[in-house]
Amino acid sequence: MVNISERWKARSPLIAIFGIGCLLFGSGAVYWMTSYRSAQRSSIVVAAAPTVKTVSALGRLEPEGEVIQVFAPTSVEGARVERLQVTHGQRIRKGEVIAVLDTYERRLAALQEAQEQVRVAQAQLNQVEAGAKSGQIRAQERVVDRQQVELQTEIRAQAATISRLQAELQNAELEANRYQGLYREGAVSASLRDSKQLTADTVRQQLNEAQVNLSRIRLSRQQQVSEAQATLDQIAEVRPVDLNVARSQVAAAQARVVRAQAELDLATVRSPQDGQVLKIHTRPGELVSSQGIINLGQTQRMVAVAEVYELDISHVRIGQTATVTSKNNALLEMLRGEVIEVGLEIGKQDVLNTDPAAQFDARVVEVRVRLDEVSSRRVAGLTNLSVQVTINVNS
Repeated sequence: MVNISERWKARSPLIAIFGIGCLLFGSGAVYWMTSYRSAQRSSIVVAAAPTVKTVSALGRLEPEGEVIQVFAPTSVEGARVERLQVTHGQRIRKGEVIAVLDTYERRLAALQEAQEQVRVAQAQLNQVEAGAKSGQIRAQERVVDRQQVELQTEIRAQAATISRLQAELQNAELEANRYQGLYREGAVSASLRDSKQLTADTVRQQLNEAQVNLSRIRLSRQQQVSEAQATLDQIAEVRPVDLNVARSQVAAAQARVVRAQAELDLATVRSPQDGQVLKIHTRPGELVSSQGIINLGQTQRMVAVAEVYELDISHVRIGQTATVTSKNNALLEMLRGEVIEVGLEIGKQDVLNTDPAAQFDARVVEVRVRLDEVSSRRVAGLTNLSVQVTINVNS
């Protein structure tokens, strides 16, 4: 038993070394098999997904800002073009007059009439603010002075008459009293006494009438002077109510001018942007058609609108380069551009393919490719041309 135990003890290091070797060999085998299978799967995936280099699609050319239809103002019903101020292919600036409608002359006359009303109202306001003319004031002052002079003259004349009658009355009364005494003494007859008394009574009555006339003269003449003075004050006075009325008339006239100017503006059709006249729909003498007066586009920079199949759109990104050609030889040279916009919705294909095997109900996404300046100049007059767009997805 001792010998066996000793032999096992002597062999224990060998057994341990052997076990460690087996463990290392098994781990290496497992790692090799795992790596082999992963590499095999990777090679299968790569083989199943070939690299896409380009995406081709049919498209059309149009100005970068799209083609817009220019209409007459919506408030003008049944508008007829009187004068057309542009020609086909002409480049125009924003705000430039495109057409003049047949209502222009009538509305221009209304504006001129409103402006004349403003001038009249302003003149009336100036007159009210300045008061009456100096000539009118001086004339009325002379009337007041004349009335006052006449008042004083008549008062003095009537006062003199009263003084004279008072003196006559005094003499007549003395004479009547003297003859009364003589009559009592029997020196004169009763008829002579009565005659002297009648003279005194007559003078007294005349004096009373003269005093009444003096009061009447003072009252009537003073009233005339007061009326003349009131007229003078009214002429010279600038009343606030008159100023307010005159100013209101000016404001109303100015408002009519603004309204007339707005209506006149509706009789002219102006360009909403810089661009080129691509097509004229309405000629002088014609009613504005349902397509407007002209088609306007910014042809100084053109774009190609490519209709990319929905299966290919995942490869397209903004900033990728593209080339544009035409199958019908309308383009003699290849055009170049850059993707600037990728559509956000899927629609039906608008540009039809001449290939009979192509899908006519394909679902596509619009991708806009801005052409460079040289290419844009070449196709500035080829809006809506059908083209073939090739997008370099690796660019």
